[in-house]
Amino acid sequence: MKYSFKNDYAEGAHPRVLEALALTNLTQQNGYGLDDYSQEAQRLIKLQMESENSAVHFVSGGTQANLIAISAFLKPHESVVAADTGHIFTNESGAIEATGHKVHGIYSEDGKLKPEDIQKVIDAHQNIPHQVKQKLVYISNSTEIGTHYSKNELKDLYAFCRAKNLFLFMDGARLGNALMADNNDLILKDIAEYTDAFYLGGTKNGALIGEAIIINNAELQDEFGYHLKQKGALLAKGRLLGIQFQELFREGLYFELAAHANQQAMKLKSAFRDAGCEMLSETFTNQIFPILTQQQIDALSANFDFYIWKKLEDGRAAIRILTSWATPLEMVDKFIAEIKNIK
Repeated sequence: MKYSFKNDYAEGAHPRVLEALALTNLTQQNGYGLDDYSQEAQRLIKLQMESENSAVHFVSGGTQANLIAISAFLKPHESVVAADTGHIFTNESGAIEATGHKVHGIYSEDGKLKPEDIQKVIDAHQNIPHQVKQKLVYISNSTEIGTHYSKNELKDLYAFCRAKNLFLFMDGARLGNALMADNNDLILKDIAEYTDAFYLGGTKNGALIGEAIIINNAELQDEFGYHLKQKGALLAKGRLLGIQFQELFREGLYFELAAHANQQAMKLKSAFRDAGCEMLSETFTNQIFPILTQQQIDALSANFDFYIWKKLEDGRAAIRILTSWATPLEMVDKFIAEIKNIK
């Protein structure tokens, strides 16, 4: 049976999360996120961010988090600016557009947005009121191609957004991996300070399901609960999400799991480099994109699964390899042994 490096959510949940769910199973609690576990999880996250005034809401998945937050924050005539690799632009079946909001996709070689990129979109939409109005900037950290923002990059982007009266929203499906990258200089406190809203991904980092939407801008907090309920995201058994985040943010488990995923990816990255392979992008998170010949891809595909990410003009292709919080060391060692033998 092949071992899969296709995604970072192939496994279920970390054993500590499952144990916490089982141990609390017969304890009666209030519903709709008013249970003790959800409230404690909210407290732990705000403590980690050093941001008592942020609002924390738990939802079941990343597309749901993006859809609810963006549609709640925007008026009908307002639009979103995103990298053309952004999840809302490429992989959410038009969820944002289905709410009536246009998404402007911008080419970005490294998957990150820069102020000058956004300014070009604004400049092209000055026929007021005949064109949509840009109001929200969507970024991912880490990005869909494994890169991550530096503190200066995020600060500059946030300053630009404030100057242009734009909201800055961060997709944090893999935020743990970005924060635990070896060359990262951001901490969770910085994310809370330099975004209007973001979410912390649990699904890809040890939870069974769940993301935590965090709204830092007080202007966007009012009546957000109505949007959760209307979009079907306010779980009657909200404890399911609260218990998981309470466990993940107790004793640093969330960051420990992300660090493990990153470390395994970096071992594989080194092995590909030692074998003479180029990389599509320079990453330090749990995603790597080695460029291989078809013969090399066929050889590695015999025992391991991964995605063909991008075909190149010279006949080679970049593959995407994702490691997770549960990727076993022995499987990484087996993969490295096969990488050494590719011709």
